[in-house]
Amino acid sequence: MKPYVICHMMSSLDGHALTDGWDRPFKKAAGELYEKLAETFAFDAWVCGRVTMQEIAHDEGYPSGLATAPIPRTHHFADRDAAKYAISIDPHGKVGWKKNQALDSHIVEVVTQAVSDDYLAYLQSIGVSYVFGGKTEIDLHVVVELLASELGIKRLVVEGGPNVSGSFVAAGLVDEVSVLLLPLVDGRGDHPASFEIAPETWKQPAHLTLDSAEVQEGGGVWLRYKTVK
Repeated sequence: MKPYVICHMMSSLDGHALTDGWDRPFKKAAGELYEKLAETFAFDAWVCGRVTMQEIAHDEGYPSGLATAPIPRTHHFADRDAAKYAISIDPHGKVGWKKNQALDSHIVEVVTQAVSDDYLAYLQSIGVSYVFGGKTEIDLHVVVELLASELGIKRLVVEGGPNVSGSFVAAGLVDEVSVLLLPLVDGRGDHPASFEIAPETWKQPAHLTLDSAEVQEGGGVWLRYKTVK
């Protein structure tokens, strides 16, 4: 039992997904189009990695000393009836959320059992949900099954960054890949590709079949692929 997983991203022509250094007006227009296309998926949860979530949270850290006793490593759900969920892949518990909402979605932190008691106490104090995805490392198979069984999530959109997108692909969990290909050559060879897979988890290329291609206003092309099962 798992949600239908869509990996949705935007990319330069040379395969780079990080937008720092791009012209502000171009980046703003591309971001708005990217979000508009994402909404067509009618998803009930979206997921990003720690770095992206720290940017969304305007992270300034969280207070220490909140835990007065060890906190059991059991899942904690502050809201089981949210219209949408923001899933934060944060193994060590570092994102300093200020509230339990991100972009109008209830936050669910995905951590490991190695996370600190202080961090769990802080999440509880601001009404953020959390689940454990493993003892010391995140098992994405466990995570998506939890999201489906505990929160009823049926459609999950993976929005990055490159390492999280790559991890979902490497785990064989992606049903569809959606790429907004932008009319831009980034040219920075040291920038991550749209998908980054750790060498120790890479097994073979992920083969796809083209489902649709649509030219967008501004010269971008929206490509949708289905994974070959």
